[in-house]
Amino acid sequence: MPHLDVPGAQLYYETIGSGPLLLLISGANGSGDLWRILAEQLKSHFTVAIYDRRGFSRSQLVGAQDYEHRIETDADDASLLIKHLSPDDDNTRATVVGNSSGAIVSLELLCRHPECIRVVVAHEPPAMRLVPDCDELWAMQNDIYKTYRKSGIAPALDMFADMIKAGKERQGLVRGFASTDPYVKLNTIYWFERELLDYPYRQFDVEVLKKQKDRLLLANGADSNKEALQFRANVALGEKLGLDVKLLPAMHIGFATHPKGWAQGLLDILKEKNDFYAKV
Repeated sequence: MPHLDVPGAQLYYETIGSGPLLLLISGANGSGDLWRILAEQLKSHFTVAIYDRRGFSRSQLVGAQDYEHRIETDADDASLLIKHLSPDDDNTRATVVGNSSGAIVSLELLCRHPECIRVVVAHEPPAMRLVPDCDELWAMQNDIYKTYRKSGIAPALDMFADMIKAGKERQGLVRGFASTDPYVKLNTIYWFERELLDYPYRQFDVEVLKKQKDRLLLANGADSNKEALQFRANVALGEKLGLDVKLLPAMHIGFATHPKGWAQGLLDILKEKNDFYAKV
């Protein structure tokens, strides 16, 4: 199966369909597998690329890692994958959809590599520094990490589900993270160790994002808890940028639980944003 060599890692990826490039960026699980059902729904409109972010599942690390700049590295990886899959100089822009911490990566990608982007759709990024109760949330996040180190994955995931107000998705989220599948278990450990405390605390340069707002769509789940961090953070970012937050079906992982409706909703908001999508 295909891999792309990038500095410090080998990125595993797959593509399906034909048309302009659509890159899907996963959140905490890190694996592209979560997007498979949605990719099937969109393959007649796009060449859909899914991939495992570095350190997750089949994307192996190579040598020492710069963990102090991991988010930047994640964004650089995505830009290199886009360029690899779009070798034609006239067609190097991709549509990018990021969910959860993958949405944080997608926002960083837009800041660092706007030349690669046609439109970014940031779905429910848990960017806690955008909300007024950031300090309280940060303390909760630290407590979750301490619980993970002291008592293991399961009780920490319970606390995490409470913090993000997972609601109807709670059972699936906890069960998925706590799976005994070797990839999933290792992914969960890697996420706790390398992302839980870093990605949600990312400080974005709002002025840089303002310059790219014509390439940015913010989206939340129509059924998500409006008091949840990831919902409120996107609303706050929209207020700072002067962008409305669009609603897509279901909740935080609606792309997996309601893929048909999510795919149509995605196409609809893309067509509203940019005339390019009228022809896909």
